[in-house]
Amino acid sequence: MNSPVEIPFNSFIKINRESEKAIYLQLADEFAKAIQLGYLPSGTKLPGSRQLSSIFNLHRNTIVACLQELELQGWIRIVPNKGSYILTYNASYKFQKIDKNENHSENSYPKEAGFHFEKSILLDNPYEHYTEKLYLTDGTIDNRLAELKIPAKLYSSILKRKTSFLKINQTENEFFLKNLANYLNLTRGLHISKENIVVTKNSEMILYIISQILLNKDDCVAVTDLSYYKTNMIFQTKNVKIKQVSVDENGMDMKALRIICENNPIRIVFVTPHHHYPTTVTLSLERRIELINLSKEFGFIIIEYDYDFDFHYSNRPILPLASTNQNGMVIYIGKFGSYLASGYHAGFMIAPENFIQETKKHLSIINQEVDPFIEQVLGEMIDDGEINRILKKLRKIYKERGDYFYDKIKSELNEFIDVNKPSGGLAIWVSFKQKINLMQLKKICSKHGLFIPQTLLYQTKKTTSIRIGFGHLNFEEIDETIAILKLSILSLIDDNNDKS
Repeated sequence: MNSPVEIPFNSFIKINRESEKAIYLQLADEFAKAIQLGYLPSGTKLPGSRQLSSIFNLHRNTIVACLQELELQGWIRIVPNKGSYILTYNASYKFQKIDKNENHSENSYPKEAGFHFEKSILLDNPYEHYTEKLYLTDGTIDNRLAELKIPAKLYSSILKRKTSFLKINQTENEFFLKNLANYLNLTRGLHISKENIVVTKNSEMILYIISQILLNKDDCVAVTDLSYYKTNMIFQTKNVKIKQVSVDENGMDMKALRIICENNPIRIVFVTPHHHYPTTVTLSLERRIELINLSKEFGFIIIEYDYDFDFHYSNRPILPLASTNQNGMVIYIGKFGSYLASGYHAGFMIAPENFIQETKKHLSIINQEVDPFIEQVLGEMIDDGEINRILKKLRKIYKERGDYFYDKIKSELNEFIDVNKPSGGLAIWVSFKQKINLMQLKKICSKHGLFIPQTLLYQTKKTTSIRIGFGHLNFEEIDETIAILKLSILSLIDDNNDKS
């Protein structure tokens, strides 16, 4: 241990000044006990006698006598001009000379719990580590373009202000909530106030809390047959019944949803209507109206997850379901600031005020609110128009990348794939014309320096597709990525032909 003065000696070493036993012997016994209990692992360097004297409020001579006693008993080794070190302790109460290259495990923390608990397969981490130069995502920003200077400058300025924007015991930043409500009203056609908003560190946390409030065991939740894996994981933690609804070029199939509703008491329908995850198709206007009507008829809640509204490339984006007259049956979830530097991102939920208040009760337990200083930064960036300026610049860049990626993959891989150009977002849905093993494709791409996460691969009896994000790639990286994909597909097809 490099900083022995940080060890809380007084928490496990006690001296009884009323005892007839000499204090230096009491201290030596307490040190010996601490070593046996693992409080002082082998190799630990003890503080010097002056520091120990200060820690225990004892005369330095008493400390020196204690250290000498510990060395005589074989508990420590005193190295002149260097310090005192705990010796290696084993089960036979024998002590060995410390080898600094030896892996000491006797006093290590237990690797396994001594109690039983249920392990969740559903929550196994789907993310993989990679070492490849290039990698694919499901549609993320390019962190090299993320705005950092403006929010950092504002944050520094806010910290220097003498007046506080937070009242005593206030956990929310009202300035940010008011500006966020105004921003969402203007950009998404909503009609809300700050009482209709709750903000957390990410949208997945909101989904988790919603599931805790609204779902019970054996409730039925309808999702699309190809859907966001994290959402399904969150819902299934409540032991619900997942009902899958088919998707086509116009989004969720409302006829299929009606059949499911007629045969099951659906509690929640989860949709991503702006750009369906993962296929990127937009829910048509007719189906949006029908979804609202089905909600009124069968009484299910609509959770609308609008994960990439900011990345629309037309002047008239399709407005969310939450902007319509939906009798308080739509919970709208989105992201704010995902195009800024990490740390300035937030998830938000729009819902009727009474549900917002219930959500805040749960949030108060797990403390997932955004830093109020970060919220102040975001509020001021909305108020002075910086958010709009940043988004205008970034949308232009991402649209150019999306157009380039689509044209490139269409020209290079047209004989192997079907692909439609999405109206927005940061990803493209690629379907293969013939059945290939996507896991084999993943392995071949890896050999050529391209990592494809397993969560991007969609292989069923009907589907052989990949969701490919382009936002994080510049033009040169797009060229290289598509070249590797082409080379790997050809290699896989040739290999399959040889085997047949």
